[in-house]
Amino acid sequence: MPERRRTRSLSATLSALHTPANPRFWRSPVRGARFTAVLGIVLLVGLTLLFVTGLLSYAAYNPDLNPVNDKTPDKGLLGFYLFSWPTGPHWLYRLTQGLHVTVGIVLVPVLLAKLWSVIPRLFALPPARSVGHALERLSLLLLIGGALFQFITGLLNIQLDYLFPGSFYTLHFYGAWVFLAGFVTHTVLKAPQAVRVLRNGIPRGEPDTLAAPDPLPATLSRRGALAMVGAGSLLLLITSAGRSFDGPLRRIALLTPRGGTDPGPGPNAFQVNKTAAAVRITPADTGERWRLTVRGPAGEFRFSRAELLAMEQHSAALPIACVEGWSTSDQQWRGVRLSDLAALAGFPDRPPGVFVESLQRGGSFRKAALRDNQVRDGRSLLALEVNGAPLSPDHGYPARIIVPAAPGVLNTKWVETLTFGEL
Repeated sequence: MPERRRTRSLSATLSALHTPANPRFWRSPVRGARFTAVLGIVLLVGLTLLFVTGLLSYAAYNPDLNPVNDKTPDKGLLGFYLFSWPTGPHWLYRLTQGLHVTVGIVLVPVLLAKLWSVIPRLFALPPARSVGHALERLSLLLLIGGALFQFITGLLNIQLDYLFPGSFYTLHFYGAWVFLAGFVTHTVLKAPQAVRVLRNGIPRGEPDTLAAPDPLPATLSRRGALAMVGAGSLLLLITSAGRSFDGPLRRIALLTPRGGTDPGPGPNAFQVNKTAAAVRITPADTGERWRLTVRGPAGEFRFSRAELLAMEQHSAALPIACVEGWSTSDQQWRGVRLSDLAALAGFPDRPPGVFVESLQRGGSFRKAALRDNQVRDGRSLLALEVNGAPLSPDHGYPARIIVPAAPGVLNTKWVETLTFGEL
């Protein structure tokens, strides 16, 4: 009992001083339960969409297929939901990842406003008044820490300026589950109250615990503050969503590395993630001496580009969509079906998956594995041309993979070897 009295006395002393623990330290007239509830409902919808599309993006990489695809080998039970990523509709990854990144950017002002609106609660003393209150504070720690980590790492990754040690895929995957634990707990505890406040307001006689007890004179109404948050999100939408579209919208996507930059004229004038020069691909690597190696039960075969062009050619209209959220419209690809190459390798009936290796000597995704359903799709090609012209060096000359609905990094460029069989 004496120890408890000393703790209460310390809490009361700190609360009485002009510190963040004193409710009168916070004097903004904008804070209030209804203001926070509106932001909370927006985040409830938006963050749920982010989590679902993020898990779908992870599944699209086929992490259970082969160690070269698996960036989180110790995921264990957290990979319970994984499934064979489909090849249709062909714009599936373009949609899910475009939503994931664009919605994440748009939610930044909402998230910051929500954190600002409840920051007095983070300093409230005593830290835990009951088991329920302790659970709420713990959920806040997981929610705020997880959200900030996910947003910061995601924003750095799409700007090609990832600074954190370790793989982005691993950290972002585990961070998502930590965030989910706090998000679900906080939603269960607070969503009913937020809905009730939005419907009926604060019950008469009950205090608004988020409102400042001694507010400064108002210079902006709560509706005005919400409008400012909405305007900030709208501005971010306008300057980022164009990464997924052609024409004027892409030119005003100023906040994205694949937005405003004009890729130049000609059939190969569409965005790339990494150039040939960036991965040290030289003309000597892709010149007359280049050969494609195809392996399977029937043996090992080597084909020149001219020999590949002499095979039956097929066309497919497919986009390129990247984990960074940018994408192109459908490009007209032409080349040899992967299923036809699998037949040459000894699988004439039901082609299996394929292990793809690139001339690229370093960097991530130099190797990738594709599932059997991807190889069997008639639109999956070893592409030799695009939009009626030979591939440019930056788009993977002399040959690249193009598969419907697959993340761009699995559409391997500068292909050197295809190995068909068990992966």
